[in-house]
Amino acid sequence: MKTNVYIDGFNLFYGCLKGTRDKWLDLGAFCQASLPNDTINHIRYFTALVKSNSSDLNRTNRQQIYLRALTTIPNLSIHHGQFLKSAKRGRLIDPKISGVGLVRVETWEEKGSDVNIATHLLADGFRGDFEQAVVISNDSDLVEPIVLVQRELNLAVGVLSPHGPFGKPSYHLQKVSSSYNLVDRSLFASCQLPPIVIDAQGRTITKPPEW
Repeated sequence: MKTNVYIDGFNLFYGCLKGTRDKWLDLGAFCQASLPNDTINHIRYFTALVKSNSSDLNRTNRQQIYLRALTTIPNLSIHHGQFLKSAKRGRLIDPKISGVGLVRVETWEEKGSDVNIATHLLADGFRGDFEQAVVISNDSDLVEPIVLVQRELNLAVGVLSPHGPFGKPSYHLQKVSSSYNLVDRSLFASCQLPPIVIDAQGRTITKPPEW
């Protein structure tokens, strides 16, 4: 079956890959291994460019190297959202300090990937670009586009959740998807990019040593 895969990059990273040795993941090999009976037509990878900080001065560079490596996968496209800094107020709960109520904190948030996934899932469905779609995410904001593609176009949309077995898989995605499974983490080790990758211009892309 001709299948398109829509990958929520931050969801996959924080759900499965952060803190592991598997971050140099070959998404083409991983998608095919996850869906061995399907023909992978198109892989869409949704992410945002991160900012380095004092605790990790090289994470921007590492991400950009990885994104360059992903461009060598023939049927994969990368779609960018935004990584934005904001200040929020909230109640301090850990550590709890007597007399301290609301505090103001700085936070970074990834914006746009859920909308971008929904847009491309719907557009590809209406164009007849797939017979089946698989979304790799745990974001319940994707419920409505998944429902619409199935109801209006009569096309199956499965979900592979990165948030398990010890996370909190989305009940709402389980309820509406045509199939629902957890990402098979045992596939990661055998689906790594080579340490050195050559792009279409003949340039060398080397896996960062920290990865």
